[in-house]
Amino acid sequence: MAKKYAYLFLIMIVVLILVNCEKNTVNGNDKGFNDKKFDEWKLIWDDEFEEEEIDSTKWVYDIGGHGWGNKELQYYTNRPINSFIENGKLIIQAVKESYIKDGKEWQYTSARIKTMNKGDWKYGRVEVKAKLPYGQGIWPAIWMLPTEWKYGGWAASGEIDIMEMLGHETNKVYGTIHYGGQWPDNVHTGKSFVLKDGDFSKEFHTFAIEWDTTYIKWFVDDSCYQMQTEWWSSGGPYPAPFDQKFHLIMNIAVGGNWPGYPDETTEFPQRMEIEYVRVYQKIR
Repeated sequence: MAKKYAYLFLIMIVVLILVNCEKNTVNGNDKGFNDKKFDEWKLIWDDEFEEEEIDSTKWVYDIGGHGWGNKELQYYTNRPINSFIENGKLIIQAVKESYIKDGKEWQYTSARIKTMNKGDWKYGRVEVKAKLPYGQGIWPAIWMLPTEWKYGGWAASGEIDIMEMLGHETNKVYGTIHYGGQWPDNVHTGKSFVLKDGDFSKEFHTFAIEWDTTYIKWFVDDSCYQMQTEWWSSGGPYPAPFDQKFHLIMNIAVGGNWPGYPDETTEFPQRMEIEYVRVYQKIR
C-alpha cells in the first residue's frame, strides 16, 4: 500500500510540473513578466540596442566559412553590411554578393554574433524579442553553446537551441537540445511551436528558455510549449552537460543540410531584427 501511495504521489508531482509549463504564461509587462513572476527573477544582463553601434563589451563575432558542420553557404563577417544597429534594433543581415575571402569566392555573407566571455550563464531565463527572416534556404537561429567544453566535443558538452526556423515555414519554430556523446554519437530532442495566426517574419515575437538544474522550458510569447528533464553526457553524470556556463549566439545561415538551399524564389537581403536580449536569474 505504501508503494502505491508513493507511486501516486510521484505521478501528481509530474502532472503539476507539466501543468506549470502549460500555464506559465505572463501578461505583457515591459520586461516580459507579470508582477508576480517578475518578483521571482533578477535581470542580470541585457542589451536594448540603444547605442549607435554594436556594444563590443557584450558581443563578439564568429568569422569564417567552411560550412559550419552543416554544409552552409555563407561566409560570416563582422562588416557593417551584415550586422548593425538601426532604429534601436540589432540587425543581422544575410546578403547575396560576390565576396572574396580565404582564396575563395563566396556567394552569400551573413553575421554570427555571440556573448562568449562577455555574457556566460549557468541557469536562468534567456529571452530575445525578434522578427525573423524568410525564404527558401534561410535559417535563423537563437541558441547557446558551452563556454568551456568540459565534457568533450560537440555534442557531449551540450547545445541549447532557443529558436530555429526554416525560412520556408514562417509560422513554425523549433526548440531543441543536443547532448550525449561526441559526434557521431550525439543525440537531440525537441519540439516545434506553430503559430495559430501570424507569421514570425512579419511581427516581433519573444523566444525564451527557463533553465534550471533538472529542467529546461521553452516559451514563445511567454507561452510554454515544452519542457525537457532527461538528458545525458558521455563526459559526466546527470545533470551534465547542462550544468555549466553557456553563452548566447544569434545568426542567419544560408543553406545547409536541414533548410535546403536558396532558389529563384529566395529574396535578398534577409534580416533578423532583434529588439532586445534579456537574461534573468532566480532570486534564491
